[in-house]
Amino acid sequence: MSRMMRILLLGWLAVITALAAASGSTSAFSEWAHVVPTQVPFDFPPKPDAAPDTSVPRNAKPLGPEEIQRAEALLPLLDGKQELWAMGEFVHLGAPVVPVLVKALTMPGPRLRYNAIETLLMIKDPGAVPALVATAKEPNEMARVREHALRVAVRLDPSLVPPAIEVMAKDPNPTIRKAAAFEARYVRKKAVIPVLIGMIPDDERFVALTAVQSLWLLTRHESEMHDWDISTKQDRVEWAQEWVEWWKTNQEIFEIPDPRAPRKRTYQE
Repeated sequence: MSRMMRILLLGWLAVITALAAASGSTSAFSEWAHVVPTQVPFDFPPKPDAAPDTSVPRNAKPLGPEEIQRAEALLPLLDGKQELWAMGEFVHLGAPVVPVLVKALTMPGPRLRYNAIETLLMIKDPGAVPALVATAKEPNEMARVREHALRVAVRLDPSLVPPAIEVMAKDPNPTIRKAAAFEARYVRKKAVIPVLIGMIPDDERFVALTAVQSLWLLTRHESEMHDWDISTKQDRVEWAQEWVEWWKTNQEIFEIPDPRAPRKRTYQE
């Protein structure tokens, strides 16, 4: 029996039970007891036809002097009532506007800088990654902006991100360290492995646990079983040595395995 039919049958039984309870006796149930449930054929609705693409194509031509001047005038609008409109204008200008947009990463106003990073994500030009890495490494930047800069850089070109992971892993702010440990799982480079191993003895348990989870996902190394959720600092110092010894033995021959394919969902048994 399919999942849909089971749901329909359970709903039918619930209705009968409710009728019996409402009547105060079993008479309502007895009236329905002779009814035999019948499986009704069910077909999934057809897939809708593809909608025509009505979006405005992004600009692919180099910007002229007037367009550059206009783009620079839009930068302050990334923080304010017109911020969504300004972001849309930058996205429409496309990759050629990235050199102008990265200027916002050093302008006053954390919301302006955050929106500039979000706009770079929508433009999807890997050429913005060096500027994003610099923002993620900046110790005087707000944690929220640094985290977002790292996240976007990883999604645009993870191969350039290991230097930012290494710097953020040593930051005094545990939120920054956790962000580095988490995003490292999407950076399929051997350079992040020793960085993550060095984060296992972190003073904050949630940072250490995030680093171990990233190591498991990247290496698929079957390490010893430990209760990381209730671990102490001393526990993590000792357990980190297991990873250190494993890396000493395998770093020359180790290759990061291919990511697992996502599991396909089915609607039948």
